[in-house]
Amino acid sequence: MATRLPEAPKVGMVSLGCPKNLVDSERILTKLRSDGYALSPDYAGADVVLVNTCGFLDSAKEESLEAIGEAIAENGRVIVTGCMGKEAEVIRARFPNVLAVTGAHQYEEVVGAVHDAAPMPPSPFVNLVPDSGLKLTPRHYSYLKISEGCNHRCSFCIIPSLRGDLVSRRPDAILREAEKLVAAGTKELLVISQDTSAYGIDIRKEPRAWKGREVVPHMTDLARELGQIAPWVRLHYVYPYPHVDQVIPLMAEGLVLPYLDIPFQHAAPNVLRAMKRPANEAKVLERLRGWREIAPDIAIRSTFVVGFPGETEADFQYLLDWLDEAQLDRVGAFRFEPVEGASANDLPGAVPEEVKEERYARIMEKTAAISAAKLEAKIGRQLEVIIDAVDAEGGATGRSQADAPEIDGEVFLRDAGHLEQGDIVRVLIEDADEHDLYGVPMD
Repeated sequence: MATRLPEAPKVGMVSLGCPKNLVDSERILTKLRSDGYALSPDYAGADVVLVNTCGFLDSAKEESLEAIGEAIAENGRVIVTGCMGKEAEVIRARFPNVLAVTGAHQYEEVVGAVHDAAPMPPSPFVNLVPDSGLKLTPRHYSYLKISEGCNHRCSFCIIPSLRGDLVSRRPDAILREAEKLVAAGTKELLVISQDTSAYGIDIRKEPRAWKGREVVPHMTDLARELGQIAPWVRLHYVYPYPHVDQVIPLMAEGLVLPYLDIPFQHAAPNVLRAMKRPANEAKVLERLRGWREIAPDIAIRSTFVVGFPGETEADFQYLLDWLDEAQLDRVGAFRFEPVEGASANDLPGAVPEEVKEERYARIMEKTAAISAAKLEAKIGRQLEVIIDAVDAEGGATGRSQADAPEIDGEVFLRDAGHLEQGDIVRVLIEDADEHDLYGVPMD
């Protein structure tokens, strides 16, 4: 008589915040799936719901609390994890019925809480999971986290208090994960951490054997190795340390995408000092020019904070003038928002909300104009594009090497019904607007 397997408990997941949180969610789900748990796409079918929270800004905290409330209302059996787990008393005061609260990247604790809330029926047969783990992103791209925590103490940020100081992963472990992801269909690896350029400084004297050679735990060495594993490798959250210059030749060689995500945050020296960030904006402009000489197609994305305490009109105009010179390809801007626990909250010179709004509108207008001009210059060129989706009408949506998923622009294609998700094709660019490109595949 055939053995009837017990039905595995089902876990639902709500993942909020940045890609680093998404990677945490994937790791949690991978471990739970390997333990035999099933996954539920909705509240109704879940035996327990995990809410992976973001706690960086007050608005993000409120979004997290709303998500917890919705999960409790729809399901009732909720475990909270993630950055806001540091504020367990706040969560429990508002939602006393949550089953457990754990902090960021506390994988064992959250998995243990699931085992307590929804025990797995004993069975030697329920233990199947792909080698690459479970993913919350499409099959053709994957986030690859190379470290946890951060050694910076920026005055507006509480990440070190949430995630601790820098802890780098072993390079061989990262490369092994990358190989598994590519074997499972990944075409684009998006390298993430709190500070990618600081990777390895805590374990710099611990090279590891890989494929018969030693790999030093350093951003350049790691990027070179990853470039031999995946077709596309994209670097995120890179601080402009001097050694970043060593990565640019890898872009010229085609080992790494000509793309850097650098969180400059501001350009005015007074504001940078108040933020406790390096005030070397003039040297950065010089380095940008040098990078573009080596890799002419390099795309630089960045984020800026407007309305920081003490920011004067002169400081803000300095930033706008700096952007005119820097000609960054992709820019995101945020109005300064006090975060509980950040030292910036105690700085003098609070900027009125209406001034923040006005400056935000001006920086977005400035950067949109720069983006439009840069994209218009690509009309008539052939670019490599990775396909994210193909529709039933023969169109497709993809991204160029200058575009990261979710945060940058897209390339909209006609006559593309023969393509499939994950294809990397040559595309003739026919038109452009402020943020996106339009073209036709040449393959």
